[in-house]
Amino acid sequence: MWCCSVSCLHSTVKWVLLLCFLIFCIQYWLNKKEHLTSGDEVAVLVKKYAGLKPKVAFEKIGTVLRRMYPGHILPEEDMQWIFMNAGGWMGSMCLLHASLTEYILFFGTAVETSGHSGRYWANISDTLISGSMKQWREGELEAHDYNAGDVVPHPMGNVTAVFFTADTWMVEYGRGFIPSTLTFALADTFFSTTDFVTLFYILRVYAKALFLEMNASMDEWREYVKENL
Repeated sequence: MWCCSVSCLHSTVKWVLLLCFLIFCIQYWLNKKEHLTSGDEVAVLVKKYAGLKPKVAFEKIGTVLRRMYPGHILPEEDMQWIFMNAGGWMGSMCLLHASLTEYILFFGTAVETSGHSGRYWANISDTLISGSMKQWREGELEAHDYNAGDVVPHPMGNVTAVFFTADTWMVEYGRGFIPSTLTFALADTFFSTTDFVTLFYILRVYAKALFLEMNASMDEWREYVKENL
């Protein structure tokens, strides 16, 4: 019995050490990897269109991003507004770019909604185009108010309560280990709404974005080989 307990303990320790090593390797890769853009660059662009009607702003922002990052932004025919339920709130998102370490998407809600922000292995920032939201940060006794043109920070590992007024729309940028964010993003679909059509839409558009990134990386690698041969 005692030998069995020691064996189980050794096995557990090995798996914990392996997990820690994997986390360290992923974080090291995230810190060293070259990224497509940054939250600051996205915020500067979005602020130019803050206050416009959301549909107009999104069209202009999408056009500029395709010009800035050719081959990395989903074409219009692959873009789709998809409902998203997470942490008790309900919104709609439209993905523009996604990889294993970054994403850019349009997000918002036509109705008032609130809930849990999620705690992520990623740094996330939202730049508001219209409407307003409140963010109540962990450990604080007052909420922070944000309006059109403001940038809402959500640092890695932090958690907040969020409240969106009706017709609040924004552009969101995330940088980190993006697959880890899907557990929160999809949990309500599995255990609450059971809307598996929406689940399919989300996974399909993420797969399209990853495929686009793979093609872009292949093209960049071919150009590099041509230039250095």
